[in-house]
Amino acid sequence: MSYCDAIKTMNEERAALHGNYHDNHYGFPLHDDNELFCRLVLEINQAGLSWETILKKEKAFRKAYDNFDIKTVAAYTEKDRERLLSDAGIIRNKLKVNAAVENARTILNIQNEHGSFKNWLDKNHPLSKEEWTKLFKKTFKFTGGEIVNEFLMSTGYLKGAHAEHCPIYQRILKSKPKWAEE
Repeated sequence: MSYCDAIKTMNEERAALHGNYHDNHYGFPLHDDNELFCRLVLEINQAGLSWETILKKEKAFRKAYDNFDIKTVAAYTEKDRERLLSDAGIIRNKLKVNAAVENARTILNIQNEHGSFKNWLDKNHPLSKEEWTKLFKKTFKFTGGEIVNEFLMSTGYLKGAHAEHCPIYQRILKSKPKWAEE
């Protein structure tokens, strides 16, 4: 069952939570590096959990991670990591917290070399899911195949976020996702 179809089977509260993400965020291209970083961190934190858990905690994540400002997160100290690990509003997993900080530092290097994280993604596009996964595993922390796949689908780099019969699919096509340029 596609995400589009699954929402129709949810109760009203769950459908509203998932519906906003589905209708306004999932699969739409992102152009802001901080928002790309945000999505990467959220996808990493989703590993082993439901996406619903992450959606419910998104505001707390934004607050805890300084609205995903890459430069700020890259400068986090051990004290900041401890603060994150004691924050009940987010996922308190040491590997995931460390990945966020280290990946912010990696993105700063990417920005210095390529101008932006988005430019780096664009320069590497198109790649197959397997090639993307290999590149991400070499470049970032805590990025396995499913995390990379969801990150790239959710940001418009890989097709598959919506079924073709979903009305949002046509809206995404109008926003010119990278996969439509292949």
